[in-house]
Amino acid sequence: MARVLVPLAQGCEELEAVTVIDLLRRAGIDVVTAGLDDRTVTASRGVRLIPDTALADVMEEDFDMIVLPGGLPGAEHLDADARIHALLTSMSESGRFTAAICAAPKVLATAGLLEGKSATSYPGIIDAMELETTTVLEDPVVIDGKIVTSRGPGTAMDFALALIEQLAGREKSREVEEALVRPA
Repeated sequence: MARVLVPLAQGCEELEAVTVIDLLRRAGIDVVTAGLDDRTVTASRGVRLIPDTALADVMEEDFDMIVLPGGLPGAEHLDADARIHALLTSMSESGRFTAAICAAPKVLATAGLLEGKSATSYPGIIDAMELETTTVLEDPVVIDGKIVTSRGPGTAMDFALALIEQLAGREKSREVEEALVRPA
């Protein structure tokens, strides 16, 4: 079974975090949520999220994917945390998945993971960084090798289903989507 780490920062976008966590768990994927500290996370709209653990407690554990929810100031807190950059670099170097949505692809860019890649983000985030070797797209979800990025809260379900497909296959992604009764 695939194992995914979802770091939760104060001010993260709750719709993105909860959608990813929920859909991946519906697919039978082991999802571990980790707060940057040991406090309850207050998301960008005031929803309180209780992480499974603190990030410090899972730094040495193995994961198949790390998924960064966006939102502000959540993505800024992720970007300011050296442990997040270390995890992203380690995951990338070992051929594992890194994924980010909304404002969080900025963290991937700052970590150097978007060099020579195609990616998307919330409008005005990574395109404002003027990344010379990154192709910035407006697609809802962009997959370039082992990097998966998405636009924002409105694309969170598409993003989560794409992550399921990468980790568990197209059939599992379709099975989860059918149970959601999404309109065609």
